Amino acid sequence: MSTPRAQSDAGRIYHRYLSAVMLHGHASAKACGLGATDLYALNILELAGPMTPGELGERTGLTTGPTTRLIDRLEQAGYVRRVPAPGDRRKVIVEPIGKPAELDQVMAPARQKIGEIIAGYSPEQRDVLFDYFARAADAYQEAVQE
Repeated sequence: MSTPRAQSDAGRIYHRYLSAVMLHGHASAKACGLGATDLYALNILELAGPMTPGELGERTGLTTGPTTRLIDRLEQAGYVRRVPAPGDRRKVIVEPIGKPAELDQVMAPARQKIGEIIAGYSPEQRDVLFDYFARAADAYQEAVQE
């Protein structure tokens, strides 16, 4: 059961959590020699698969020019490549071909700690947590579309 204090501080606790996740993402990107948007774009490509530059720009919130520069940086670093779109030679598809070698090492300490926290919950509680993660991800993505 939650305590009255936890209930009254729920918004602040959640805000602190989201800020910590964002800061960790920024620090992880920096430790790998990337910008936060670069790492975010790689994550999008890893989760969603190859896409057009326009789709990547839409998902990152970037306009055409910054999206092109983003893809150029990632391509030069060896993380993505541009390939002709099947059926339309005028279009290209951006596909992931790698990720920073040190990324897993950089993120390992936090992943281990989070894993230990999650392991402390019962299977039923973990089901609730992962249900929340899935539904919250959908809610945030829908909010971005709006």
